[in-house]
Amino acid sequence: MRKYNILRLTVMALLIAVGVVISPLLRVEGMCPMAHLINITAAVLLGPVDAFLVAVLIGVIRMCAMGIPPLALTGAVFGATLSGILYKVSRGKIWAAVLGEIIGTGIIGAIVSYPVMAFICGREGLGWFFYVPSFICGTLIGGSIAAVLLYRLQHIGVLARMQRKIEQGGALWKRHSEKTI
Repeated sequence: MRKYNILRLTVMALLIAVGVVISPLLRVEGMCPMAHLINITAAVLLGPVDAFLVAVLIGVIRMCAMGIPPLALTGAVFGATLSGILYKVSRGKIWAAVLGEIIGTGIIGAIVSYPVMAFICGREGLGWFFYVPSFICGTLIGGSIAAVLLYRLQHIGVLARMQRKIEQGGALWKRHSEKTI
């Protein structure tokens, strides 16, 4: 069972807050690139289960507060989860996390969105692959931004330190040279 420490919960809360706030940027129905940025970042920092939880909570908040259709959930949970799984299976390859988001959201989430929107929400004129082009475009944009951000953090050595601190529950920005009394 995963140990939830204050730092892990704080990172999750921050990702949820940032995800809700930046989600309207570049958003059109069926395409929310900033959500994919958050999904991949959560997957890399927290793992598949916590990335799933972050995606669910962002989706629910967006649906309740912003009137977003259920696409906020179907377009996020599969990608966040698969992103975390592929990142873990690949032993920390950022490209695998991005690929997981593209497959999970761009294909699986898009196909699952059809019955949800057609039968539950009553949208007419949709086909099984209706959302695939826009979901893939959104994941490519958000995935590219996430890749640039995460590769940069990895390059300067911050990503591994953040992951280690989150796992251990230590302070993220504590200086190594500080002496404790």
